[in-house]
Amino acid sequence: MLDIRLVTNQTDLIDQSIKARGLDVSTTPTIECYQTFVNQKKQLDELREKSNRIAKSIPSCPQDQKSELIQLGKETKQAILLLEKSVQELSTQYLDLAYQLPNMLAPNTPTGYDDADNLVIKTVGQPATFDFKVKDHLELSKIHDLIDFETAANITGSKFYLLKNQAVILDMALQRFAIDHAIQAGFVPIVTPDLAKNTVLTSAGFNPRGNESNIYQLKDHDLSLIATAEIPLGGIHANQILKEDKLPIRYVGVSHCFRTEAGAAGQSSKGLYRVHQFSKVELYVFCHPDDSEQQHESILELEESLYQALELPYRVMRICAGDLGAPAYKKYDIEAWMPGKGPQGDWGEVTSASNCTDFQARRLQCRFKNKLGKNAFVHTLNGTAVATSRTILALLENGQQSDGSIVLPKALHAYTGFKSIKQ
Repeated sequence: MLDIRLVTNQTDLIDQSIKARGLDVSTTPTIECYQTFVNQKKQLDELREKSNRIAKSIPSCPQDQKSELIQLGKETKQAILLLEKSVQELSTQYLDLAYQLPNMLAPNTPTGYDDADNLVIKTVGQPATFDFKVKDHLELSKIHDLIDFETAANITGSKFYLLKNQAVILDMALQRFAIDHAIQAGFVPIVTPDLAKNTVLTSAGFNPRGNESNIYQLKDHDLSLIATAEIPLGGIHANQILKEDKLPIRYVGVSHCFRTEAGAAGQSSKGLYRVHQFSKVELYVFCHPDDSEQQHESILELEESLYQALELPYRVMRICAGDLGAPAYKKYDIEAWMPGKGPQGDWGEVTSASNCTDFQARRLQCRFKNKLGKNAFVHTLNGTAVATSRTILALLENGQQSDGSIVLPKALHAYTGFKSIKQ
């Protein structure tokens, strides 16, 4: 959520951000609704003052004026009730409109409207070359009995899967590997609930009831399955005033993630690349506004260190305006090389790292008391340490050998207890 003063005083700048993102939304309804809300709130305050004055004057007023004052008091109270209802409705309407406005854009955000316009910052490692026919992760998992989509489809539906045998150990190993690295970097580990209140989802920038929602809702409950641990981690300090000297607060959260992935289809989305449920280790930071740029780079640095240790070729992308989620001011993705993705192999997203500035914090009402003794909103950031499904995909495809075995990176050997997967 943007500061309404920013929306009102720098409307052109906000409109430019909206246009750059390719969104069909306007600041005008938000500004008009807020101004109406402020005017009626002022009228309401004036009526309450009037009601108090009337109540105080009744005991000491002349007897012949009491009935008139009492009647005026009743009429004023009735007007207050009507205006209170209107102000409450305007407050709700204003928030609904304000929540449609995206965050500002960082300077030098690449222009564009989808992932084809994202900017390659750097590439680390070279895609492997094979002197044999490359198998994708589905073929490899079938050979080694690692992943079962067919049985899961009978149990739950399409785009769900069973992990089996060494894939189970690999999934758990990746989680522990990522958690250990995050703890060493100063993050506090947390296992989050897989459900969150819809108000928490909305505060994090997810719209459980939107037309393009990626969220599974629980019918007859004000709860939804989380799409990422970012949601409950952000809610930890909702409606709190933090101590400045305790910032930054950094969490590494472990959760299942659930996404409807509506409309996702095609070869590029097959298998583990796009599924309805997966496990993820998520990084989340609450920090001083002056520190958020540095924290953003630190998250990216940690993510890179993980994928370097996993010996996977990757590239870092700066995300263009039209491919940013509404809360993100600036965002990086890491894409790993996936030899079995598409006919010739391709890059696939494995992590993201977003600086949301105070956009989420305003919705969450998460503040800190600064050195002047005034309350200010923190900045929040989030990033993926490891999403196990896509990382397993990349490890299987990059580690495949001519004899059908799969070699795992040294960094995982202590976590898995085996160095390779063989028939």
